[in-house]
Amino acid sequence: MNKILLAEDEEVLRMLVVDTLDDEGYTVDEATDGEEAYELIQKNDYALLLLDFMMPGMTGLEVIEKVRELPEKQNLKIMMLSAKNQQVDKEQVKLAGADYFISKPFSPMMLVEVIGEILGDSSD
Repeated sequence: MNKILLAEDEEVLRMLVVDTLDDEGYTVDEATDGEEAYELIQKNDYALLLLDFMMPGMTGLEVIEKVRELPEKQNLKIMMLSAKNQQVDKEQVKLAGADYFISKPFSPMMLVEVIGEILGDSSD
């Protein structure tokens, strides 16, 4: 199962990523803020979380910290998507429990490649 949750408050970027991943055969749920993302994470099983750093309500960082407190979600892969790409930000994300970090702006096809590597998909 390659079900992905994308939590991104910027509608245009969210639509672009969802359309790109959908074209590649992934099932994608969408959340527009951190609280909605956390609710979906508790109710569903995902192969990967794609979280925006800066979201209303609960930041991506706060979502990661809460998810890492859930015993049944310990092995869940988490990728942070952020325009905050200073080394201190990347270290903060890693300490919170994210597995991967991608700086915005990014190429949607590059994102697909990285997700394929993370989930062990072979597109060739």
